[in-house]
Amino acid sequence: MTTFVDRVELHVAAGNGGHGCASVHREKFKPLGGPDGGNGGRGGDVILVVDQAITTLLEYHHSPHRKATNGQPGAGDNRSGKDGQDLVLPVPDGTVVLDKQGNVLADLVGQGTTFVAGQGGRGGLGNAALSSARRKAPGFALLGEPGEAGDVVLELKTVADVALVGYPSAGKSSLISVLSAAKPTTLVPNLGVVTAGSTVYTIADVPGLIPGASQGRGLGLEFLRHVERCSVLVHVLDTATLESDRDPVSDLDIIEEELKQYGGLEDRPRIVVLNKIDIPDGQDLADMIRPELEERGYQVFEVSAVARTGLKELSYALAGIVGEARAAKPVEEATRIVIRPKAVDDAGFTVTYDEAEEVYRVRGEKPERWVRQTDFNNDEAVGYLADRLNRLGVEDRLLKAGARAGDGVAIGADDNAVVFDWEPSMMAGAEMLGRRGEDHRLEAPRPAAQRRRDRDAARDDAQREYDEFDPF
Repeated sequence: MTTFVDRVELHVAAGNGGHGCASVHREKFKPLGGPDGGNGGRGGDVILVVDQAITTLLEYHHSPHRKATNGQPGAGDNRSGKDGQDLVLPVPDGTVVLDKQGNVLADLVGQGTTFVAGQGGRGGLGNAALSSARRKAPGFALLGEPGEAGDVVLELKTVADVALVGYPSAGKSSLISVLSAAKPTTLVPNLGVVTAGSTVYTIADVPGLIPGASQGRGLGLEFLRHVERCSVLVHVLDTATLESDRDPVSDLDIIEEELKQYGGLEDRPRIVVLNKIDIPDGQDLADMIRPELEERGYQVFEVSAVARTGLKELSYALAGIVGEARAAKPVEEATRIVIRPKAVDDAGFTVTYDEAEEVYRVRGEKPERWVRQTDFNNDEAVGYLADRLNRLGVEDRLLKAGARAGDGVAIGADDNAVVFDWEPSMMAGAEMLGRRGEDHRLEAPRPAAQRRRDRDAARDDAQREYDEFDPF
């Protein structure tokens, strides 16, 4: 049974925004009291937050699909919909958030650090919010935006000052248990807190390192990421091994080769701990190999986790190295707020021609959001979208890009774009609107209006003929 998980793929979906409401206020003797449709509520976010009480990603291994709640739709009488509830997911300290391609999105270190993994959709505006001096009674409302959905990878990298590395059964778990109050096991990284004088530091062991671990053999590669944040590496060597083909020096060389293959740890100071010297043969072997290790430049400590000998010297030596690393660490300055003004020629969207699909593609935050919020079953809503796009300058850009009437235009991402045949408009605005829910730019002239124009034209022609023919 899996009891420790330090890498999961999480499928998150933020809440959708609620739709706006198209409503007209009605009461006795006032059947058309004006628009009173409320706005839709905002969809809930999916938020990752560091909780130091959490030590594993096991919960998300069993339940990888997480979704926030949707915003509620607006209602009449200017009632706005309720916002969706944010979904807060606690993660261990040291969790790295990556996308599917392996790009780092966030490095969550420190209690309470947060990252929004999925942004909730905006609520749509009701027709009360859309009314204006030119559009007094809109017969439409905006739709709520869908919330962000996607996959993120959570990878746990233990936040520890000291990392114990070594062969299985070298005594790392026993050593961490006597140096701290931790109750370690042998198959998961264990974290303990050590106090040496005035210095308090954390120590972790990395289980499962064997030859070939950096290439994925055994569990070593799975746990090597837990040493990346440490200030010092401690080689724990077994001086009482019963395997005839092993000795402490060769064990050290093999582990160093695995660390080299993994990469990124060359600058960390090393300490060698010769463990199990309480066994007679272990003490003899330690006396034999210690000069060779010191010649290589290692600081060597002889300890016994069982007899609890040599632990104080080791603890204070580690505290000294950790203290030096903390002092050498640059002081973190307060985050500077950088204001980047919008460029003068930045219209907020781009227009490009896709030769493969033979369409003009419009990409930009505003056009794409407006398209998502438009109810294409409502002619007036489509006309409102055309007004907004025209005011933004999309039509002028299309003309400059060479678009002609009838050309295909796609707004949005390639796999989810709204495609339509473009018809350039000479006018745009509320003056083009007829009855509520209609927009004459989207349809041929009404028969009644055409007949009226024909009748007026015939009457004018008859009047001109009468004026030209004057027998007196």
